[in-house]
Amino acid sequence: MLPLISASRADEATLSPAELSRYARHLTLPEVGAEGQRRLKAARVLCIGAGGLGSPVTMYLAAAGIGEIGLVDFDRVDLSNLQRQILHDTAAVGRLKTDSARDRLAAINPEVRLTAFETRFTAENAAAIAEPYDLIIDGTDNFSTRYLSNDLAVLTKKPNVYGSIYRFEGQVSVFAPHLGGPCYRCLFPEPPAPGLVPGCAEGGVLGILPGIVGAMQANEAVKLLLGIGEPLVGRLVHFDALAFRFREINLRRDPHCAVCGDPPTLTHLQDIEFPCDMTPPSLPEIDVHQLKIRLEQESTFILLDVREPAEIEVARLPGSVKIPLGELPARLDELDPSHEIIIHCKAGGRSAKALQILLEAGFSNACHVQGGINAWSKEIDPSVPHY
Repeated sequence: MLPLISASRADEATLSPAELSRYARHLTLPEVGAEGQRRLKAARVLCIGAGGLGSPVTMYLAAAGIGEIGLVDFDRVDLSNLQRQILHDTAAVGRLKTDSARDRLAAINPEVRLTAFETRFTAENAAAIAEPYDLIIDGTDNFSTRYLSNDLAVLTKKPNVYGSIYRFEGQVSVFAPHLGGPCYRCLFPEPPAPGLVPGCAEGGVLGILPGIVGAMQANEAVKLLLGIGEPLVGRLVHFDALAFRFREINLRRDPHCAVCGDPPTLTHLQDIEFPCDMTPPSLPEIDVHQLKIRLEQESTFILLDVREPAEIEVARLPGSVKIPLGELPARLDELDPSHEIIIHCKAGGRSAKALQILLEAGFSNACHVQGGINAWSKEIDPSVPHY
């Protein structure tokens, strides 16, 4: 495989005496050497997301001597990020993630230039943002941006170093049709239908997992830039942290893929609406202030909590009936259809799904709580932990 960074570009990136010392352990590797290190210094990498995956990716790439790292993120650091997003520390809570990242990466390697894009990544700005960069790192946590970053990489013929994490499992691949492999849409032509995946705030992830997956993404990026080894083009690595087991899956291009097929049917970037809040607008719902009034009135109703037992140990509302969403269809006989049922969860996604189950089963007097127990914590009772 040819390196992404040409020898002529590498020749323009001279290494100072301090850099020769900093990268000494690279320079002694025959696969890297001085020329390879100059290639890394000449490289420009765009990372979409400064969160769980973006943290280890950018930290390792900065340490490796990548010349310029572009970082796209519009979010601010939240306390709940710190369990896994190691770019940021406690003092950074409330700051823009790009500002926090700039300080952290400069502390790791002041020779690296960080270009921060404090904006949402959209079809309108994606091409302009990505234009100067050699490859794209997918550090996203939502389907909308994941499909957009894939389509952008295909249309601009830039490798897309993909990573994803969920609970205790992670995946890594390199999507690059111009290098002979498939793209993300070859595997998943369309996003999953609303309701088939957990909401963005509800899935959960082992804090160490993005470090493992992000380090593998950084490894693939360096290999591509240097043209060494066997990149994960046409292969996907699945990692199970609980079993500590890696599994490799061979991937094939879909000749009818909308974006990389022949001919493609998708020839321009477009945003895909895939909001975290999957609540259908037609479902009956109340907000936490209305729930508070109902509780104070001591109205007769069933308050149904459809979260998992581990979550209920963290935060709970007294008097709730506890039936996890996954067990609800088999436990409907535990609920009295003659009573009003008010359902809540963490943020509103699972309670909406539970409400649909009840309505389809003939429970006509039911509704769910907007924003769930986290909204209760923010707006009604801060003593209830927000998680």
